Amino acid sequence: MNDADVSKQIQQMVRFIRQEAEEKANEISVSAEEEFNIEKLQLVEAEKKKIRQEYERKEKQVDIRRKIEYSMQLNASRIKVLQAQDDLVSSMKEAASKELLHVSHDHHVYKRLLKDLVVQSLVRLKEPSVLLRCRKDDLHLVESILVSAKEEYAEKANVYPPEIIVDHQVYLPPAPSHHHAHGPFCSGGVVLASRDGKIVCENTLDARLDVVFRKKLPEIRKWLFGQVAA
Repeated sequence: MNDADVSKQIQQMVRFIRQEAEEKANEISVSAEEEFNIEKLQLVEAEKKKIRQEYERKEKQVDIRRKIEYSMQLNASRIKVLQAQDDLVSSMKEAASKELLHVSHDHHVYKRLLKDLVVQSLVRLKEPSVLLRCRKDDLHLVESILVSAKEEYAEKANVYPPEIIVDHQVYLPPAPSHHHAHGPFCSGGVVLASRDGKIVCENTLDARLDVVFRKKLPEIRKWLFGQVAA
């Protein structure tokens, strides 16, 4: 084999090695690019997932905040409605209280009412001797019906007429006036008690109004607002 053949073989070997090197380099390059693309895709998806999770977290926070604000506004509205209802009911009771002041103006009607209140109080107390308090302005009317009231009670309860001691030292407060608008007042009626003071029957017009109003409050609310308040 001469020098020319040797040189030719060497060149062929060089070309073969170079070709293999290039192919290997291409494979490495393609593989590296694929791995890079895969890793890049994974990083992009991971970032997308983080962004979605952050968005969902903030969306939930906004939704919760919106629900809280709505609930607060709803509660505030309900409180306003309830307050308005209470104000209306209170104004009705106040108007009824003012009407009570006219009851004692008709002496004939008021005298009969006082007798009924005394009899009712005696029935509740069932005591042989009681103390009675009234307004100073009503003293004459009260004393004028005591005998008939005792007899009516005695007949109803089938007992002896009880002793009724009128308190001439302490009277019930007078009717409200411009001079005593904020002080204690009484629109009329009587208060009876056992001699030892342990049993008291408050049968004033104001007390009766309070009892009736509490008892009828669900009906009043239903009539006014179309529903029975809890």
